[in-house]
Amino acid sequence: MKKIMNQAENYTDDMLKGIYAVHGDMVKCAAGDPRCYCTAKKVPGKVAIVTGGGNGHLPLFLGYVGDGMLDGCGVGGVFQSPSGKQIYNITKEVEAGAGVLYLYGNYTGDIMVFDDAAERCEMDDIETRSIVGADDVNSSGDENVRRGVAGIFFLYKAAGAKARAMGDLDEVLAAAQKAKDNTRTVGFALTPCIIPEKGVANFTLGENEMAMGMGIHGEPGIWNGPIKTADEIAKESCDTILKDMPLEEGSEVALLINGLGSTPLDEQYILANSVMEYLKSKGVMVYRSWVGEYATSMEMAGASITICRVDEELKGWFDEPVHTPFYTQV
Repeated sequence: MKKIMNQAENYTDDMLKGIYAVHGDMVKCAAGDPRCYCTAKKVPGKVAIVTGGGNGHLPLFLGYVGDGMLDGCGVGGVFQSPSGKQIYNITKEVEAGAGVLYLYGNYTGDIMVFDDAAERCEMDDIETRSIVGADDVNSSGDENVRRGVAGIFFLYKAAGAKARAMGDLDEVLAAAQKAKDNTRTVGFALTPCIIPEKGVANFTLGENEMAMGMGIHGEPGIWNGPIKTADEIAKESCDTILKDMPLEEGSEVALLINGLGSTPLDEQYILANSVMEYLKSKGVMVYRSWVGEYATSMEMAGASITICRVDEELKGWFDEPVHTPFYTQV
């Protein structure tokens, strides 16, 4: 294990100290707890949006706290959930008189944490709603149990735009739900990653082997085998998504090509071209695309492909400006 750190057990807290030191004008912590990560600029009367999850996925989850997106994030240890009390403390800090939307990934630990926070908030008469990202097609045929991966970016964008426009809590939830209903992701890994506290790889792959459908914590995929070309990966991934979410000829989509941590941008753009060419051959037009690291897995090599079917309303939300320490869109 070669990592720039001090003690492995302090990895997450040391990272947070660095973020607050560099971006203290934009973010702050609540209740004196650095893992209760909040925007420094609360907007009175706006629905607040709170997310949370384990460290190791930057810029997911905390990277999207800022103007036009989220208001707070509970930060757990590497691949670990934050606590219900932390989410509750964040909620109290960011709530601005219009209620709070909990928007996070579909993982059992996170669900328990946010349910606990919602119960605490109910006793304080703070109104909350909850929705989970569940876009990983290869993780299950059941949409209710699918893992939430990079596609949650589109839920953040939609909900954040609606909240910024001063929509009410139900309207902000509906915006997130609309993005969720139209978003699907397929991912693959080329190498494992190393959790600092453990110091060993979280799975193994052969020298010329890839894992299709691998989760962002190293959850097993649907097959391991020889590395395919970018065109082959794009075809299989798009076919999987289009089978699950059929798109008519002439449909428009938003496209996210996401690197998992150590995939060069060169390779991400090669994959982006392969995906766009394949979609074009199916009569599907890409309205807008994003390429880069949006939901990583430490230093894992690999990528994910997210497709979101868009209409005029979703396009408008996705085009809204955003400014956070980790992501800016003008």
